[in-house]
Amino acid sequence: MTTIGHPHVRLDPGGVAWIDDANVKVIEVVLDRLAYGWSPEEIHFQHPHLSLAQIHAALAYYYDHQPELDAEIAREEQHAGALRRGAPKSPLQVRLRARGLLS
Repeated sequence: MTTIGHPHVRLDPGGVAWIDDANVKVIEVVLDRLAYGWSPEEIHFQHPHLSLAQIHAALAYYYDHQPELDAEIAREEQHAGALRRGAPKSPLQVRLRARGLLS
């Protein structure tokens, strides 16, 4: 049996999946789907530079590699949370907390 690659998707040397002819990672399209529940048509409306074929290919790639991409999303989420926790409070946050408007 022959393995067929994903049209419109390419891997960079680091193994990151990118949509062909666009400066967009597959995971970015996936996050639009997961975070907002957007359909492929809505993703296309929000990102008109991507064709529906590219969007469907990105989603197909995700479903074929879901455990790995879900693990990557979780790692990125943890990293962002650590950065957020380690960042100093902004002057706006300090003022809002002083006024009891932010917990």
